[in-house]
Amino acid sequence: MEFNKVRELLDRYWDGTSTLEEEEALRSFFSRDIANLPADLKEAQPLFSYFAAERDIPMPVFPDIEIAVAQPQTPARPVKQMIWQHWMKYAAVLLIAVGIGYAIRQAESRHDQIAVAVSEQDTFDDPEKAFAVTQKALQLLSRNLNKGTAQMQKLAYFNEATEKIKAN
Repeated sequence: MEFNKVRELLDRYWDGTSTLEEEEALRSFFSRDIANLPADLKEAQPLFSYFAAERDIPMPVFPDIEIAVAQPQTPARPVKQMIWQHWMKYAAVLLIAVGIGYAIRQAESRHDQIAVAVSEQDTFDDPEKAFAVTQKALQLLSRNLNKGTAQMQKLAYFNEATEKIKAN
């Protein structure tokens, strides 16, 4: 066989695209002792001689393993465990569906809130409407400030009580 043909076969062999006949041709080529073999082909020769040597080694026989392979055993699963796992799948799907529905509902409500806020923002053309929106915003601010002052009054009572205790 020509060396160029062997190089082509080796390239296909290394790429994994060679056929069984081509691989057999490579094995028979490298099994012969060729004196003027080029250096790039000498690198592959030990590999194919190793394959030839390993092919001659007989395979040990393990009767126990052959019986085990011939009769595969499937482990018996308890019925309760199977039923529980079966229902867990449906529960997980239901939970995911409820979560997605909740997320969609929240997104729609946020969208509606944003739409209302945008519609209330531009009230310059109608002064009465602008006044009503301003009053609503100031009432909201007043309520939140009153909540804070109520807490401060409780703190003031607490401070007065501690001062009286320290004075006695």
